[in-house]
Amino acid sequence: MAVKLKNEYCKNFVSDSELKQIEAEAEEARKTLEEGTGAGSSFTGWVRLPYDYDKEEYKRIKAAAEKIKKSCDVFIVIGIGGSYLGARAAIEFCTSPLYNTLKKDTPDIYFAGNSISPSAMAELLQICEGKDICLNVISKSGTTTEPAIAFRIFRELLIKKYGKKEANERTFVTTDKARGALKKLADAEGCETFVVPDDIGGRYSVLTAVGLLPICVAGIDSDAMLKGAFDAAEKFRKAPFEDNDAMKYASYRNLLYRDGKTTEIMACYDAGYAMMNEWWKQLYGESEGKDNKGIFPASVIFSTDLHSLGQYIQQGLRNIFETVIRFNEPNVDVKIPYDEDNADGLNFLYGKTLYEVNANAEAATILAHNDGGVPNIILEFDKKDAYNFGYAVYFFEYACGVSGYMLGVNPFDQPGVEAYKKNMYALLGKPGFEEMGIELKKRING
Repeated sequence: MAVKLKNEYCKNFVSDSELKQIEAEAEEARKTLEEGTGAGSSFTGWVRLPYDYDKEEYKRIKAAAEKIKKSCDVFIVIGIGGSYLGARAAIEFCTSPLYNTLKKDTPDIYFAGNSISPSAMAELLQICEGKDICLNVISKSGTTTEPAIAFRIFRELLIKKYGKKEANERTFVTTDKARGALKKLADAEGCETFVVPDDIGGRYSVLTAVGLLPICVAGIDSDAMLKGAFDAAEKFRKAPFEDNDAMKYASYRNLLYRDGKTTEIMACYDAGYAMMNEWWKQLYGESEGKDNKGIFPASVIFSTDLHSLGQYIQQGLRNIFETVIRFNEPNVDVKIPYDEDNADGLNFLYGKTLYEVNANAEAATILAHNDGGVPNIILEFDKKDAYNFGYAVYFFEYACGVSGYMLGVNPFDQPGVEAYKKNMYALLGKPGFEEMGIELKKRING
């Protein structure tokens, strides 16, 4: 099993009898998810994705990735939210957070369109100077402000550098299969296109073309990733509750929430998991945070954050629980050398590996936090690779769908994110929002 839940540090907070009592509720939530009878069921295509993804498009994705690898030094991926977090998480999980600085035979990959920061854009444009560039713009509609602005800027750059014909050949568009501003432009200009599925929302889309093209460009084994997702689907869609860690994870989360533990902190002791944390936060925050309900998702990378947030976790408000990600096998390891002077007093660590020290730091922290009144759920991964990434993505997605229905919300919509967009359109003077803009400026100016 690529992901295994261990509950020994939850037992003082959730009894076996409580877990047994919630079992029927979890089974009902799974039934709702599987039968498509719940709110948002038209966006549950990801449940069956490992079985019935478009094999022909997948071949085209891999072919396009090979073309991109041969054509450019820098690959710019334009998207926001689920249109970039999953791919970036996969690249850092399977390779390194330092991917762009590693020796490799694949292009550097940068992500744009996920903010409106002028300095970030200026720096990225500077990085592209004198380099061959390809673009992948990802947007269902093509009109989302942040990626649309970035696409304007980089499309102009490519046209000036290569001319319109070659710029179009270097532009790969992932969008709606039939409609929208971006689809219309791609068809008119002859850009190669891939599909954002109608029945899969952005935060569940990493194993579609949305994530797979950048993942393949990075040289990651996408076949192994999809196999991991398939094996997870086989496990969690069919296994009974007592043998189903995705359902147990959903159940522990809901039981702790009902006991006043309203914040979940995902903790990992590997820096390569940081962007996976970010993907997870969007998945759970956007899925569950509505109707004045929801567990607030937060994250830390230890031991780094033990020197900043460790004090709060140990002795702060007791409304938190931790989900700790553990890797049972390091991809690489480093031994600690001997120092004759022993000025730092650390010769007792001589000959030990960093993995061993890190594992003991993890064990010590779990014990301390548990003694401090913080429940800890442990999720054990075999190792950090493509197979485990695919397995973990499906694990978290399936648990999220079950957990959301147990919570009593629609896990597949996000109506709240429209509020800031309307305000921004009004303040920037978008046609049709003029009156709203006047009222908002009055409020801002007092």
